[in-house]
Amino acid sequence: MTTFGALGIASTGMTVHRKWLDAISDNLANANNATRTDEAAFQARYIVAQEMQEGQGVHVAGVVLGSEEGRMVYEPTNPLADEEGYVRYPDIDMSSQMTTLIMAQRGYQANATVVDRARATYEAALQIGRN
Repeated sequence: MTTFGALGIASTGMTVHRKWLDAISDNLANANNATRTDEAAFQARYIVAQEMQEGQGVHVAGVVLGSEEGRMVYEPTNPLADEEGYVRYPDIDMSSQMTTLIMAQRGYQANATVVDRARATYEAALQIGRN
């Protein structure tokens, strides 16, 4: 694999991990948003990554949305509560979101390290050519 190939593949990985981080941050930001029981709850977003042809990296193939049913919580003092005292919250598990957040951060960092190392290798090759 060439230096440019490593740069290209790592940059596609960084893009996928950035979009994964964006989806996770949306999920975490909306995890405690209550809605009326007759409305849909916030749907968690999950990124689907797919390998590009001939090993040229990865790309986001799509986004899968979580359940719009969410979970019903008894909160009679909530202004959005129905006549029985229930509101609807998204079905988002904070611990699994935090786990995936760490995985996405580490993946982004790993790809950034590859980009940095490939850049340093390219600069060293240019220095050799100058001498």
